[in-house]
Formats: sequence, C-alpha cells, structure tokens
Amino acid sequence: MTFPDTKRVFIFDTTLRDGEQAPGYSMNAREKLDVARKLEKLGVDVIEAGFPESSPSDLDSVRNIAETIKDCTVAALCRSLEKDIDTGWRALKKAAQPRLHIFIATSPIHMEWKLKMNQDEVLEQVSSAVRYAKKLCNDVEFSAEDAFRSDPDYVCRVFGEAVKAGARTVNFTDTVGYAMPDEFGKRISYIREHTPGIEKARLSVHCHNDLGLAAANSLAAITAGADQVECTINGIGERAGNASLEEIVMSLQVRKDIYHAETRIDTTQLYSTSRMVSQVTGVKVQPNKAVVGENAFVHEAGIHQHGVMANRETYEIMTPESVGISRNQMVLGKHSGRHAFEDRLKLLGFTVSSEILEKLFDEFKLLADKKKTVNDRDIEALVMDSTTAAPETWILDHWAVNTGSALGASGTIRLRHRDGGHKKLVSLGDGPIDSIYKAINQIIGREPELELYEIGAITGGSASQGETMVRIRWENRHYNGHGVSTDVIESSIKAYLSAINAMEWELAAFKKNKQ
Repeated sequence: MTFPDTKRVFIFDTTLRDGEQAPGYSMNAREKLDVARKLEKLGVDVIEAGFPESSPSDLDSVRNIAETIKDCTVAALCRSLEKDIDTGWRALKKAAQPRLHIFIATSPIHMEWKLKMNQDEVLEQVSSAVRYAKKLCNDVEFSAEDAFRSDPDYVCRVFGEAVKAGARTVNFTDTVGYAMPDEFGKRISYIREHTPGIEKARLSVHCHNDLGLAAANSLAAITAGADQVECTINGIGERAGNASLEEIVMSLQVRKDIYHAETRIDTTQLYSTSRMVSQVTGVKVQPNKAVVGENAFVHEAGIHQHGVMANRETYEIMTPESVGISRNQMVLGKHSGRHAFEDRLKLLGFTVSSEILEKLFDEFKLLADKKKTVNDRDIEALVMDSTTAAPETWILDHWAVNTGSALGASGTIRLRHRDGGHKKLVSLGDGPIDSIYKAINQIIGREPELELYEIGAITGGSASQGETMVRIRWENRHYNGHGVSTDVIESSIKAYLSAINAMEWELAAFKKNKQ
C-alpha cells in the first residue's frame, strides 16, 4: 500500500562513532572500512565515520572511509572548536559527500559543570563554530548535546542561530535516554514550531536507550516532524546503546499506515549487516533481539507453530526474507557445484570478489566433507570469517594438543610467517586452549591480555561448526578475532590468530605512518 503523503526519512548511522566508542566494541581501521562499505550497500544516507580529533588512528580511519565511500555522506564529529573542525576537515576533504558534525551541550547541568559557560557564551560559540565550519564544508550539522534536559526555548534559540550560521541539519539529542515517547514527540513538535528558520534545515534526533525507549522515541519524533534519525546497527553504543537502525527501519516499513514514511534502506541487507557488526566487534546479538536476533522468526510453542503452518501472518508481522534471512530449502553438500554455492551467497546478500569466492568455495568443500549438509548459518560464518579477517601475518600450519583428566595439558603449534619461514613451539598450560595460546604468544614475541573468550555452536548437532570470538588487549588497544571450525580447539586457535593478525596489521601500519 502506498500513501500520497509519504515522506522521506534520512538514516544517519553512527555505528562507527557512537557505537564503536562503547567499552568492548572497538574496531580497528580496516574493520571500520569494511563496516562502512557494508553500510553503503545497506543504503544509509549518512555514515558518521568517527571523531578525528580524538586520536591519530581515528583521524586516519575517517580519512580512509571518506576517500572510499561514494554513495553516502560521510560525517566527522567535532566539538565546537576550530582545532576540532580543522582536524575533521583534514579527514573529510577528499570525500565525495562530506559533512562536518558540530556539537556542544545546552542543558543547565552540562553548561555549569562540564563547559563552565553560560547560555550567551554557548550561543556565541555555536554561531562562531558553525560559521567557521561552513567556510570549509557546505554540509554542516549542529547537535545540541543533552537537548531534552535543556530549556526548550533556549534550544530553539540555539538551533535558530545554527541555521542562520549555515547549518543544514540541526540535531535534537536525548543523550541520557531520559525521555518518554509522548513527551519526546511533543518536544519535537515544539522545536519545529518555534525555531526561527527551521524550514531551511532538516530536523534530526539522536536517542539513547537507557530506559529501553530509544527506538520508540525516534519513531515518535518522526511522527512529530523529524526528518532524520541517528541510530546504530544492533543498537550498539555507550551505556545501554543507541536507537537500533533495524528496529526503526522495519517499524516504518511494517507500519506505513501510521508513519507514512520511507527510507532508502535495502532491508534485505539488515541481517548480514547485523552479523558483520557482531563479528568485528566480538559482541554477539542477543537471541531475542528484535528483527535480527536468532529467535526473531523461531516458533516453538505448539499453538504458534500450528498458526504459522496454517498462515505465516498469524505470528509473523514481517517475513524473514524481508530482512535478509533466507527460507530457501535447497540443500548444499559435497556434491554441490560452484554455481549453486555462488547463487546461495547472492541469496544471502553477500557479494565477494572472484578471489574470495575461490577461497570460500574451497572452505565450503572442506566443510561439506565433514558435515552431511551445509546450511545458511554455516555459509554466513565462512563468509564473515574470510571477509572480516585482517591480512595474515601469522598463518596456521598445524596444531596438536595432549590433555586428559590425569595429565597436564600441552599444546603444539606451527605457524608460518607471511614473509616466509616457520616457527614451532610446545607449551604447557591449564588446558588445551591455554597451552596453545601460550605457544602462540611465545612465537610472536608478545603476550597480549585475553579479555574475552566466547564459544558456541553455529547450528545444532554434533557436527556443527564451533564459532569462537576473542578480544585481546595490547598497549591499551583492543583487537577482536573470530574463528569457525567443526573442531572447537581449531576455531579457538583461528579466533586468537585473527585477533593477533589484526594487532600486527595495525602495529605495522602505525610504524609505517611514523616513518
């Protein structure tokens, strides 16, 4: 059903900035670029690539994304300071569609305790910063931090000055997730009605999820006239996270009768994008997560199963296919050909190079020899393992462990370095994984701290692939790794080596930049 008054809602994705800065969600520059490419394919309007002034690595990452992405606006976050704006522009200036995103707090508590400024001083800084940014970049967005806890009339004054200075978007934030949907919608209506010059700019909202209402507040804002919503994949972000992109987009699609709004998001890419972000951050999506959780389309209760078998609409308000989860029942096994495998990849929403396709097909054949049938989750795991991994500095050659209830554990591993040569070590440990990890550390000459180790089965059955996620810490930087195998020890080794290779890749890049 279409509606004559359907309006366009712009999707501003901040997974790589607000999402990535949350504890435990860090990504390296290569992973950020991979996610940015996926967001471009998903169809977001704006990718907030990072906060360039925060660190040299963030500056380089934003620059790489800005130079690569062509079909989305690329934004950089900056405080309302000229030095931040200059750094942000250095990162963005080669972007096809750059945006400088300027912010300052407007709530009494932030102005008094954090900024040590009064209303007039903040107002002048907003005007000055936006004017300065506008000289560098035509597309400037201004955000009022903690806007919901600010005086509404003061926010209208601030937004009016920002628009007058050249801002093309003004962003109203619920930075601490305090608002309720009804009052948030009313506040957005008030801002739209009382901000001078608001018709010259888009009105955006940025909601946090401290009370679990970020998506609901964002939708209330759309009803009240917001043109843009800021959100993240899987709702990741500081504290309880941000508004979830997939929840907002599917709410607009499923309930067009209420919102009369549309986005340019390709919803069939939602599930694979969610999986990619989960893989590169090392943080799994909760099974009951709306839209993209493992249980989102699973029916176990007998009465539900009966209803779904009679008519899917009895218990499904959207189809799995609409978010990119295939219901194709064609079985893939060791006799399946390359064409069938490539078709399944496309059906699952993956587009890979011919080189990666060859590698994936070889891995698929090896897996099919170990399992009678290979399902979609197995294939997704293979793709993520191959396409999100860092370039290999250390390559697994072979491994062995010796352990038992009456024995200590020993691990033997042989690694090949990309520049040639092999190293083999035997190490003792508290268990097979500990012994192998200690041997790897001795080979590479570093002992990173293991912060996270998670292992689970991708599908049911004794022949299921084990999926391992690890996070290591070295010199105050975090590196994530992912590995899959029908052998849980091998998947653990692959995951650890994946994190090690991410670390080695970033250290080598940093050393090269210093030279």
